[in-house]
Amino acid sequence: MDTSQDALPIVALVPGDCTGIGPEQTARILADGNLANVARLVVVGDARVLEMGMAQAGVKLKVEHIASPARASWHEGVVPLVDLGNTDPSLFPLGKANADSGRLTGETLSRAIDFAREGEVDAITFAPLNKRAMFDGGWKFPDEHKMFASLLGHQGYFSEMNVLDGQWMSRVTGHQSLREALDCITPESITDAIELADRMMRKSGIERPRIAVAALNPHAGEGGLFGRDEIEMIRPTVDAVAKRGIACSGPYPADTVYIRAFAGEFDSVVAMYHDQGQIATKLRGFNRGVTVTAGLDTVFTTPSHGTAFDIVGKGVAKTGALESAVRLAAQLANVKTRTREITHAHH
Repeated sequence: MDTSQDALPIVALVPGDCTGIGPEQTARILADGNLANVARLVVVGDARVLEMGMAQAGVKLKVEHIASPARASWHEGVVPLVDLGNTDPSLFPLGKANADSGRLTGETLSRAIDFAREGEVDAITFAPLNKRAMFDGGWKFPDEHKMFASLLGHQGYFSEMNVLDGQWMSRVTGHQSLREALDCITPESITDAIELADRMMRKSGIERPRIAVAALNPHAGEGGLFGRDEIEMIRPTVDAVAKRGIACSGPYPADTVYIRAFAGEFDSVVAMYHDQGQIATKLRGFNRGVTVTAGLDTVFTTPSHGTAFDIVGKGVAKTGALESAVRLAAQLANVKTRTREITHAHH
């Protein structure tokens, strides 16, 4: 990878909900400077939130205020910040979900998305947010991924994926009740999930991703003894996709397929529903995983962990997952399509 600054992707770093550990983590990774050869980071948020994060992390940053990411210049030890001036963190108690804070978190992300649409940033990495606070604050989506799709005017399939220790975990159904999820598992949705997993992993540099598909029922239905979904729907669908050249196989019993994947047999597991995959990956490495919104024009990554209200402000929040999120965003960002030069007037 060419690490001369101009070749690096521009990643908007959003500090997340100011009532959580996001601001502290943001300040800390900027102070550590480990990502300087990975991406050109621009903070999009409020200067006061970043100030608070510095105080919590016990670090000092040199911050340069800019009007938009196109005006950023990166020099040693200076952090470019687009100060939206929209969030005064002193108004919100730490460690408690707050609808107003959620509203502003959504507003800040929405501004970062505007910059992505205008071609000023290549990807967005955001520190943890609180889905409930955002919903109560007026962003009426069950999760941020659906909000992103709506703001981008995205039509068609997209999904959340979790990346941990090189494993890409995907799923056929997401944030909905289990009862509803069962009705949404169809040949079409299984095919979509496998194809998207394959496409995202190729984008990240895996040439021929090996994808395992989880069964829906215990023991993969035990030969039809407890459920015929595997026999009648899942296996024929997996076989049909495999015939088109995607290296997928299954269905495999869900209680053992993750053990095989983490042992290196597969690059990805496609789960049938949310908890099937999340329990496995969170047990494996709750603090290290990265969530990526797959299938949208803009790349979004975020730590898989939440706002960690129990440790907010103590200066102990680990930053591994947020760093990994920036690295993944940079990997997935398609810089080649940018015409940044024309907007990058020397100011």
